[in-house]
Amino acid sequence: MLVRLGNILLITALLAATGAHWAVLQSVAWTGMFADNLRTAALVEAIQKTFDGKHACTLCVKIKAGQKSEKKPKFCSSAQKLEFLSQQTTFTLFAPEAFMLLSGQEFYSSARQLQPPTPPPRIGFL
Repeated sequence: MLVRLGNILLITALLAATGAHWAVLQSVAWTGMFADNLRTAALVEAIQKTFDGKHACTLCVKIKAGQKSEKKPKFCSSAQKLEFLSQQTTFTLFAPEAFMLLSGQEFYSSARQLQPPTPPPRIGFL
């Protein structure tokens, strides 16, 4: 139960942060306008009056005013220069304790221990 409540609160916060609350309010306003227009007009005319923008209800006017007055965050477009402190590091190579020079044949024979596949693979999908 507590997890479900947390998920609902998280979704609500996400919708509010992205501005989806305006879309929800506008949907509620359109639904109310459509219901009111449907009482006095035919279906096609009610739809036209609802969405034409000329017959806006008080809720629609308040929603537009709220959207315009909402302050949008301004992002800083100037790129800041990253400064790294110069640290001098010493690079030291250590020789291995045991060193043995292998001939070419010994080196390659130890690297290849598997037999080639039989039959040999085909080139392409012919």
